[in-house]
Amino acid sequence: QVQLVESGGGSVHPGGSLRLSCAASGTNLPSLCMGWFREAPGKERTEIATINDNFLSNLHDSVKGRFTISQDNDQNTLYLQMNSLEPEDTGVYYCAARWRFGSTCATSYKFWGQGTQVTVSS
Repeated sequence: QVQLVESGGGSVHPGGSLRLSCAASGTNLPSLCMGWFREAPGKERTEIATINDNFLSNLHDSVKGRFTISQDNDQNTLYLQMNSLEPEDTGVYYCAARWRFGSTCATSYKFWGQGTQVTVSS
């Protein structure tokens, strides 16, 4: 069974930075397609950053130029570097995984972490 554990959330002022981590266990990271989702207060969970087919990364328009997604296969850990944070970035951030078949990702995310809170306010 794949387990995902997020860490690194917290409270920051606008313009600040945070780095979220997602430690995976139960399988090796290269066998998964990983992603970060955000659930803002009163809103649906939204895909923010993903590593998709052919290990290409994709970012939501609202975070392009500010967030970076990466993974360390030796540490079996996914990261989300968040810079120039804005109040609109506030929410619970979830790490998610779906199986990778060669260079292709499964359609649906199967595994989810428990979430980590990020609050951006002055």
